[in-house]
Amino acid sequence: MTDPVARSANRLIDAASPYLLQHAHNPVDWYPWGPEALKRARAEQRPIFLSIGYAACHWCHVMERESFENDETAALMNQLFVNIKVDREERPDLDDLYMASVQMLTGSGGWPMSVFLTPELKPFFAGTYFPPEDRWGRPGFPRLLEAMANLWRDRRADVLAGAERVTEELRSFTEAPTSLGALDREPLVSARQALGRSFDETYGGFGSAPKFPHAMAVRLLLRANRRDGDRRALEMATRTLDAMAAGGIYDHLGGGFHRYATDERWLTPHFEKMLYDQSLLVVAYLEAFQVTGEPRYAEVVRETCDYVLRDLRHAEGGFFSSEDADSEGVEGRFYVWTHEEIASALALPGDEVSVALFRRAYGVDEFGNFEGRTILSRVAATEELAAHFALPSTEVETRLDAARARLFALREGRARPFRDEKVITSWNALMISALVRSGRVLDEPRYVEAAARAAEFLLRALVVDGRLQRVWRDGRVSTLGFLDDHAFLVDAWIDLYESGFERRWLDAAIHWADIMVALFRDERGGYFSTNAHHEVLVARLKSAQDGSIPSGNSVAASALSRLGRLTGRPDLEKAATTTLQAFHTQLERAPGAFHQMLLALELQLGPREEIVVAGPRDRADTRALLRIVDHEFVPGAVVSWTDGVSFEFPLHEARTIVGGKAAAYFCIDSVCRLPLTEPEELRKALRVVQSS
Repeated sequence: MTDPVARSANRLIDAASPYLLQHAHNPVDWYPWGPEALKRARAEQRPIFLSIGYAACHWCHVMERESFENDETAALMNQLFVNIKVDREERPDLDDLYMASVQMLTGSGGWPMSVFLTPELKPFFAGTYFPPEDRWGRPGFPRLLEAMANLWRDRRADVLAGAERVTEELRSFTEAPTSLGALDREPLVSARQALGRSFDETYGGFGSAPKFPHAMAVRLLLRANRRDGDRRALEMATRTLDAMAAGGIYDHLGGGFHRYATDERWLTPHFEKMLYDQSLLVVAYLEAFQVTGEPRYAEVVRETCDYVLRDLRHAEGGFFSSEDADSEGVEGRFYVWTHEEIASALALPGDEVSVALFRRAYGVDEFGNFEGRTILSRVAATEELAAHFALPSTEVETRLDAARARLFALREGRARPFRDEKVITSWNALMISALVRSGRVLDEPRYVEAAARAAEFLLRALVVDGRLQRVWRDGRVSTLGFLDDHAFLVDAWIDLYESGFERRWLDAAIHWADIMVALFRDERGGYFSTNAHHEVLVARLKSAQDGSIPSGNSVAASALSRLGRLTGRPDLEKAATTTLQAFHTQLERAPGAFHQMLLALELQLGPREEIVVAGPRDRADTRALLRIVDHEFVPGAVVSWTDGVSFEFPLHEARTIVGGKAAAYFCIDSVCRLPLTEPEELRKALRVVQSS
């Protein structure tokens, strides 16, 4: 096999995507997705092999090493197919479309995605990772290549007919009824019951291995507790959050979460860290802190936000996409420890306790729990450690803090995992929302400041000639923004407005909401993932199903509902309602696939809470009322502020200061309480609603 470094570059060498650049020296004659490749496939009537992945994907790297860097396999690919490589993060439209075909043909999905297409781009065979030889019930990749080529040569009519059936099924995904009448809570009840059935009583979380951190499911449970006094829902939520924060899926030294756990105990992760996971989990832990007041949840929020600001922030303010699972060619190497490394780092003269304390706290022994090394996980509680070592609990935590700091400093000297430095609009918007909310709840202005700086960067760098772009890297933008980019940004602008009530953020939300509706709306209900300016594919998808991030339709419904209530625009609220109606049948049939849409449904059904604080913004009494609003868990509320003199929106009308004091106006389903001027009165009012 030829040394990859010595090979000449293929067509991917000019790509902006780090994932494509990782394959730029493969012997495969890769094309990026575009006219050149598609024209060749049509002209030669040659099938297409489409490979879709992302830079932090461990099994993508494995398949590259085993197959795409293999000269013989590459020669077979070049002889039989037009080979196209796609970064799923750059082109979610292609990823969503062809992942739907993978799931349709195989019953499951994942990355790397491997799809065989006709020259007309219709899928006729699909899968994920294929090994270099027959293994684990999967055909070896070279054998698969030859089988697909033979099928195309000898049974082309059957291939074309099958591809047409798959494509028609994909096109059916866009169908939606024009109206389903009134919305109801039945999908919320069904989702709560389904989560109860799939809850892991032993280890927390839902289902068995592999286990994903279902942040949106946790948030639904917290709302069920608030709405119905459902203590079991709260227990499932907190046990899941506790198990994840204690497990190896959480980085106990540097903060932040790995992608998912390969086992049921949350111990062994796939070690990649994705920006979107940090943002979604921050919000889940933050809401749990609001509900319970438990400091451990606030600590996870701070450590995760600080990880993002330290390791995933561009100098101009935007946030990078991910960090790889591998370093030095080995999965997890950056994060795991030998028994000897721990002892060497923590042993101090005259200190006989700290090494033993840390080992017992984090499950470190001479055997390891991952290929002879140890993934750190918190296996012993502070109280247990205090009793065992006859130390005060405060000293236990002080010693563990010092030990983690020493190990973190040592780890910083290791070769770091590869960082994908794409700035993706929708993922940045999720992080902006997470930071804003964290800053409000935890009284951390630096988080709000970081969010505002990132938002300004997106407006400056990712809006070109009035059009939102999806990806920025090293000064280059690529790909027009999709539905999720627009919807997540609108939601982020609203969060920024509610954090400091700067009109510019609300104006931005209104502007981009109007653009989103105009570009992506389906007259039958809901929104397409692409708009008329995007490339025309074999099907134009419209989905509300959650993937690794919430669906664009779900966040659009939430954002439009919030914005309509804040601004008094009934057209925006109606757009939210019709979106929910368009997918209501799907919510009823499979609520577990639509957790974010269920959050939007709950927001729309209510109780519809509105909080307006009236008073000069820089006065202490106004700030005190706003702090109460920030700290309490009132997820259905929209929050606004007026100086008590000028009324910009219908929500502000007659909201004045009372007896010379700032006043809070709290309304539920258009029924308003008397204005409250004392912070504790406001706190009690909000909590009465919570427990009702």
